[in-house]
Amino acid sequence: MQKKEEKIKELLERGIEEVIDKKNLEKKLFSGKKLRVKLGIDPTSPNLHLGRSIPLLKLRDFQELGHKIVFIIGDFTGVIGDTSDKESERPMLPQKEVKENLKTYIKQAEKIIDIKKAEVYYNSEWLGKLGYAEIGTQANIFSLNEFISRENIKRRTKKGKRVSLREVLYPLMQGYDSVVVKANVEIGGTDQRFNLLTGREMQKFYNQDPQDIITNPLIEGTDGKKMSSSMGNTINLSEDPSDMFGKVMSLQDELIIRYFTLLTRKDMETVKSYEKKIKKGENPRNIKLKLAKEIVKMYHSESEAINAESYFINTFSKKEVPEKLKKLKPSSYDIVSVLLDGGFVSSRSEAKRVISQGGVKINGKKIKEINFKVKEGSVLQKGKMNFLKVV
Repeated sequence: MQKKEEKIKELLERGIEEVIDKKNLEKKLFSGKKLRVKLGIDPTSPNLHLGRSIPLLKLRDFQELGHKIVFIIGDFTGVIGDTSDKESERPMLPQKEVKENLKTYIKQAEKIIDIKKAEVYYNSEWLGKLGYAEIGTQANIFSLNEFISRENIKRRTKKGKRVSLREVLYPLMQGYDSVVVKANVEIGGTDQRFNLLTGREMQKFYNQDPQDIITNPLIEGTDGKKMSSSMGNTINLSEDPSDMFGKVMSLQDELIIRYFTLLTRKDMETVKSYEKKIKKGENPRNIKLKLAKEIVKMYHSESEAINAESYFINTFSKKEVPEKLKKLKPSSYDIVSVLLDGGFVSSRSEAKRVISQGGVKINGKKIKEINFKVKEGSVLQKGKMNFLKVV
């Protein structure tokens, strides 16, 4: 069992980019004061991915130390759109799409946090009620210069790209969330730094003690670029065990230790021993197998992780077709329809792109013709891990 002091030390170091105000937060943690720790997530897509797990795991760390976690689903801010990590204007999302996206957010989040012991809010409860008088008062706290001095906004204005007044208002909304829930601590990615600091200023204006801030690093996805739903390079928390295992195994070797550190709670001594083994020449694949197994176990179970490992070794390492194949009677036997009906792609355009890039095989042979007709009894393979039998 870790001692409380060790847990607090790891809380403030593991998966952390910056802490504001660290001395103040340390003092509160060691005093035994019960803190209100806030995380807000906008439902801009239906799935929470491993990148989102970094702040959620940090919430769990606080929860295990006895603090109250406050999980805000941004059903209002999700419509407005945060520009923090964007090089162009993020379009407003239709309310209907946001409502559809958030349907399973709580179910996905509870894979990591104890939702029954948390406070859960939708920020439309208070943001939807604000009028011009209140918004004008809040906007008066900040200057336009503070907003446009942000790096990504500065780049956009220099290039003559549009920056809408709506984007200027977003940090006020996130900051006001902190006021409403009386947050002592807020967690967010490094791209959220400006918004998190806005919360501190808003709280001072409303005569509250300013929240301390923890920023976490952003994680790379399956293509080595920042994990993002819009980029299609995510590993989702709700992913099928075998797909999750396969995606982790497809990662660049350089990400193995980073994933262990940020996305798991495997003890750091073990993680450091893995790093040493790789540096001494051990095949990184052996350590990556441990990583994939650990992540699948976190979101499914140990038995499913073992099965996923066996499936991966048999289908990829030994290049065998799995014994148990999903069977599909498609609406049409053209290859694009089969991919769509099998759930391997989300659109016809994605299916055509995957086919043209050589990512689809029929009975072990690559197919690059988008009009190819699939015969009954054929085995279709998409990527390294996805198989089905057409009936």
